[in-house]
Amino acid sequence: MRTTIGTAIRLAESLLLAPGRRQARRNAWSAVCENRRHAADRAAAQAGLPAAR
Repeated sequence: MRTTIGTAIRLAESLLLAPGRRQARRNAWSAVCENRRHAADRAAAQAGLPAAR
């Protein structure tokens, strides 16, 4: 069975970080991903709109 980097990182997190900190880290990463999605949506919407001046 091959261990991926993600699996190794999760294992290290589980051993080194308290459960609350692990959850906080996951929540922070989820927020980063959501912000990136919103930014991409905004960029797509702005690209589709003509410049009204």
